[in-house]
Amino acid sequence: MDTRNPTPADSGTPAASSPARRSAIVPIREIGPRYRPQITQHLLALGEHDRYLRFGYAANDRQISHYVDQLNFERDQVFGIFNRKLELIAMAHLAYPADMVKSGFAEFGVSVLPHARGRGYGSRLFERAAIHAVNDGVKTLYIHALSENAAMIRIARKAGATVERQGSESEARLTLPEASFSSRVGELVADQVGQVDYWLKTEASLARDVLATVQEVREAVREGRHKASS
Repeated sequence: MDTRNPTPADSGTPAASSPARRSAIVPIREIGPRYRPQITQHLLALGEHDRYLRFGYAANDRQISHYVDQLNFERDQVFGIFNRKLELIAMAHLAYPADMVKSGFAEFGVSVLPHARGRGYGSRLFERAAIHAVNDGVKTLYIHALSENAAMIRIARKAGATVERQGSESEARLTLPEASFSSRVGELVADQVGQVDYWLKTEASLARDVLATVQEVREAVREGRHKASS
């Protein structure tokens, strides 16, 4: 939903402990390289205008595939929200660009599929990324968005970020507190919630597949008996 670059652009202090507590309400999973196909599918499902808001230009399918291929999971962090069918319906990219990380900056970008909007997923992903950034020693969380990207700017302002508008583009900066025992425990809990939720959804999906197979076998047997008796 924001950032012009292919890299991204809903603690003991209240600013750090609050995100950890609230993000546990929506299970968010940290995802790695093996999720590239799901990330690609998610971003390709965005319409032209949504792609424009997310990347700062109307990225075509080839450019999106290139973006996903270039994701550096050893350096950056990617977080996702999955539905019960294990479809990636919302994701965030917390990037550490080489020219920014030395100054203690990290950059945030997020996208939510149209049918999953209005549930606060963008804010929850921002909170999850922020608590990770705090624990990673990041001093400032940076967002670059088009000024017309009201949703992204609203997320930033709600978090207390300073937003500066420069024509068609806006920049938001959120100063982060130092890591604390509370922030580290908060992230640990959030990780566990995300992992358990994904495991449960995986088991449920496997169970549905088994039931569907059993049903197909029953139908085939019935059909065979019907043909044999006719």
